[in-house]
Amino acid sequence: MSAWEANVRRVEPYVPGEQPKEKNIIKLNTNENPYPPSPRVLAKAVELEKLRLYPDDKATLLVDEIAGYHGLKNSQVFVGVGSDDVLAMAFMTFFNSSKNILFPDITYSFYDVWAELLGIPYERPELDETFNIKAEDYYKENGGVVIANPNAPTGIARPLSFIEDIVKHNQDVVVIVDEAYVDFGGESSLPLIDTYDNLLVVRTFSKSRSMAGLRIGYAMGSEKLIKYMSDVKFSYNSYTMNMPSIILGAESLKDDEYFKETVAKVVATREWFKQEIEGLGFKVLPSSTNFLFITHEKISAKEIFEKAREEKIFVRYFNKPRIDNYLRVTIGTDDEMKAFLELLKKIV
Repeated sequence: MSAWEANVRRVEPYVPGEQPKEKNIIKLNTNENPYPPSPRVLAKAVELEKLRLYPDDKATLLVDEIAGYHGLKNSQVFVGVGSDDVLAMAFMTFFNSSKNILFPDITYSFYDVWAELLGIPYERPELDETFNIKAEDYYKENGGVVIANPNAPTGIARPLSFIEDIVKHNQDVVVIVDEAYVDFGGESSLPLIDTYDNLLVVRTFSKSRSMAGLRIGYAMGSEKLIKYMSDVKFSYNSYTMNMPSIILGAESLKDDEYFKETVAKVVATREWFKQEIEGLGFKVLPSSTNFLFITHEKISAKEIFEKAREEKIFVRYFNKPRIDNYLRVTIGTDDEMKAFLELLKKIV
């Protein structure tokens, strides 16, 4: 080993879903929305000549639209390059004690990566046998709490009363609720932020707003929380949001009718597909997301994953304890899901 390598920060990186380069595939592995962004977004002119200028460091246009949409002050909104950037900034800002932060053993697999990268001690309480969070696991002393609701990759959502119970038991630390999928059927914790100044709610434009390629995420909370995060951001990278993301993100929020219509289409397809595959012997976890977490009573998840891949249908397989016989299947268009259903019939 070279001498300089002794000072290298070594981490096990997050592994995102495969991004295949082939054409004519069905991509159901990364929870993207199968429908395009709002027509308002597609029609909005962006003056590309202005790319020579730095963007607004405060992303005022986007922040104001988000605040107005949710009925908040703009001082209660923080924006970043996707919810990953927002969450990483929150970890950096709020988790600085010597106590373990808490998040489930089966959840978004970036949480432990950030904790390792930033030297944050952590503990991962196990979900129960039905893959539900046990609230009592979060009643003990800790350095912070992170809950994805709905959870990923399971798709299970817990009611607002459940989340509030956890927040009530943790008012001396910051509680982060990651709501990347909440628009597809979850109950948002946003109504609680005026009661609990330690609650941070994080959202993304990548799923329900069909804008994964522009990388837009945001957090909502008390003015005090947002001020602390902003101070860290401006000590790290002032210009996180690019100009097209600011402009087009704001435009997306102006088309609520299209947003709700698209979400409803995904949910309808999800429920239809769930019913169909249950008839083939699949167990499907309750989902409030744009994906399903499935397992078959006789055929291994890995076998289905590999056979689907041979047919250029990509789903997500996790070779991890407790979930290595499950597949996470993003909900695509009706035609895409019908094609996958036909393949599953053949495999079964």
